[in-house]
Amino acid sequence: MKFTKAFISIFFTLLLIWALQTKFGVVPPLGKFLSPADGFWQNAESKNILPTLDLKLKGLQGKVTIKFDENHIPHIFANNKHDLYFAQGYMTATDRLWQLDIQTRQAAGRLAEVIGPKVLDIDRYHRRMGMVYGAEKTIKAMMADPVIRDMILAYTDGINSYIHQLSPRDYPIEFKLLNYAPEDWKPINCAFLLKLMSETLAGGSNEFAMTNILRKFGPATTNDLFPDYPMHEDPIIPIGTKWDYFKPLPIPKPSTHFLASMTDSANTKPRVEGIGSNNWAVAGSKTASGYPILANDPHLNLTLPSIWYQIQLSAPGINVYGVSLPGAPCVILGFNNNISWGITNVDADVLDWYQEKFKDAKMDEYWYNNQWNKTTRRVEKIDVLGEKAVYDTVVYTHHGPVVYQTDAQKSDGADFVPVGHSLRWIAHEPSNELMAMYLLNTGKNYDDYRKALTFFSAPASNFVFASKDDIAITPNGKYPLKYKDQGKFILDGTDPADDWHGWIPFEQDPTVKNPPRGFVSSANQSSTDPTYPYYIDWSFASYERGKRINDRLSVMTKATVDSMRILQTDVYSIRAQDILPTMLKYIDPAKLDAAQLFAYHEVIKWDKNVSANSIGATVFGDWWSQLYNAIWADDFADKNLQSNFPSMDRTERLLLKEPDSKWFDDIRTPAKETASDIVNKAFAAAVKEITSRCGKPGANWQWGKYKKMEIASLSRQPAFGSGNFESGGTGSTVNALNDNHGPSWRMVVQMGPKVKGYGIFPGGESGNPGSFFYNDMFKTWNEGQLKELLFMQSASEQSPRIKSTYTLTGK
Repeated sequence: MKFTKAFISIFFTLLLIWALQTKFGVVPPLGKFLSPADGFWQNAESKNILPTLDLKLKGLQGKVTIKFDENHIPHIFANNKHDLYFAQGYMTATDRLWQLDIQTRQAAGRLAEVIGPKVLDIDRYHRRMGMVYGAEKTIKAMMADPVIRDMILAYTDGINSYIHQLSPRDYPIEFKLLNYAPEDWKPINCAFLLKLMSETLAGGSNEFAMTNILRKFGPATTNDLFPDYPMHEDPIIPIGTKWDYFKPLPIPKPSTHFLASMTDSANTKPRVEGIGSNNWAVAGSKTASGYPILANDPHLNLTLPSIWYQIQLSAPGINVYGVSLPGAPCVILGFNNNISWGITNVDADVLDWYQEKFKDAKMDEYWYNNQWNKTTRRVEKIDVLGEKAVYDTVVYTHHGPVVYQTDAQKSDGADFVPVGHSLRWIAHEPSNELMAMYLLNTGKNYDDYRKALTFFSAPASNFVFASKDDIAITPNGKYPLKYKDQGKFILDGTDPADDWHGWIPFEQDPTVKNPPRGFVSSANQSSTDPTYPYYIDWSFASYERGKRINDRLSVMTKATVDSMRILQTDVYSIRAQDILPTMLKYIDPAKLDAAQLFAYHEVIKWDKNVSANSIGATVFGDWWSQLYNAIWADDFADKNLQSNFPSMDRTERLLLKEPDSKWFDDIRTPAKETASDIVNKAFAAAVKEITSRCGKPGANWQWGKYKKMEIASLSRQPAFGSGNFESGGTGSTVNALNDNHGPSWRMVVQMGPKVKGYGIFPGGESGNPGSFFYNDMFKTWNEGQLKELLFMQSASEQSPRIKSTYTLTGK
């Protein structure tokens, strides 16, 4: 008996030892993870940081002083630019090492190396989209520029200097969770980051769906429901702007007699609102100080840690403050002593699909320009954790990669990608966006701003600008020279007429400087009115955010930084202002039950602000969503057909101006529904949905409780996220919080003899969930407040906000 007990005890002890040292799938060995010496316990950090620290780092040419403020934001002062970017790389790695690693792996199609086969389809997709192909071309172009080459190499050396000093106990917790070690940073990783931004902001398309709609409904209906210019619009470049300062290039002639065939099936998904941004600049003639004010709040995926990293960079010839992207040197959005700038997405049509005609299933040859042409092949090796490497061969035509060659390849892929079609994408072009950032960081005036933009290719962006004297905005990028609507539908891969025919000259990009109205702005709406001679795209963000911004700026005469802050957090619904009165006229309160009557009275008295405590906002938001779906789902939600719904603007036009339209009839029922029927049906469905989610009518119907925002961690570990929080705003309001997207960085800059900046992002500087500085700025952001940014002029400047100083020297 004693022998049996002893055997069992020894067996389970050995089993425990084995379990503690064994990796189960993506779960790390528990012994290593729980180890007091090397495990996650080592990742806890105190709020109290060392007041001083001296570091000797191989590769530095001189002395670097780094001052940290109360939010642990580094203010880097170097004697030369090499050391400046070395220190930027070092500090970015110190705070965001796992973020650097995982976002590079995502762009490069290398997630399966550390996560395993469950993410193999994501890796395949990124490889087959040509992310590596494009990054290779871009890093070659950047390294050919001596200024940018030296910058990238210094930044790379700084990151690696930090990595090389780490032992396993020092690894960020995500490396321990996934049981792998950080690898050396490579210069090409900076290019991968740029391609990741192109994928985020210029990596989607709707021509697959639009081609199917064209074939199903014909040209007349398609053009009616998907117009090239909306009913409501307040474009970025003011209406009536003259284009007589340049002579347009000849517009290419379209190909004829081609209509791509319908192909794959997919579930229809209406466009998510809120992925975009706001920016504006107000002239000194409209401000209290007499100097311009600039504001920017890019709306992107909200994560912890933030996609942004706050930093000040100072060396001879440069002193700049703002936010950087972990993985790229320079400040991306920010200001210096002379200028400020911000960015929003243009949403240009720079991704096109070509229906190719292959000679046979082997795809060795394709028909183009009346002859057979050879394809090329690129073999992508994808390493997979715990399994053999996967070799994926991608066929390329002169247009680009055939992303999915077979239906089987697409089974777990992207809905918008048609099988057997090649891809032409701006992200495949060599570019040098870092030179644009460098020139903005060091810029002194409007001319420097314009010079910087000549280097920025993708993603096309609305660059707003302010100096002490000027304001300007330019929807800027490398735009293909196309005929009108080229790319609205799938293109003919056999016809040279459908190729991209060069580029719109930079000097002919739409731009405006110091307009008479005294401000410039953008909110992802149409770049211009239809008089602009070139095609940029046919579909842009709904006009509501841009309209609200322009309405408010128009009436300001003594604008201040706080005026801009309030506008950034504005939640007034232009959509409700436009459409709610028409929706309400169809409702007869005498026919409503108790819950419906409660909802009706709440929306009647609603002030149209989508505030966190508003019940009317909840009723309108759900009602509009139900109505939009009820109008279009019967005709456009086909599980056997990749399709899109008409835009919100077109839906409003239907309700406001076409009450007898056939589109109100639900073809799935024997009855013939009218606008009144559909509006009432949607109202009843909304009340039912809200009751189901929130319970009986009452305070629990408030907007903040109804939508329940949360900022997830980059690692998708629930414990590392923000948890649920209440907030106002929605995708069509200036404060565009929607579906975990929203203002990822709010910035306001007051120009003048002494430039003052204000900003905030949700989260903190540190990527370590065990750090006080992981989420210390979230509360300020959620309250809609800004922090004054400490813009120091020298390392010797004294400030009570400085809490720590690092001194870096070479060894």
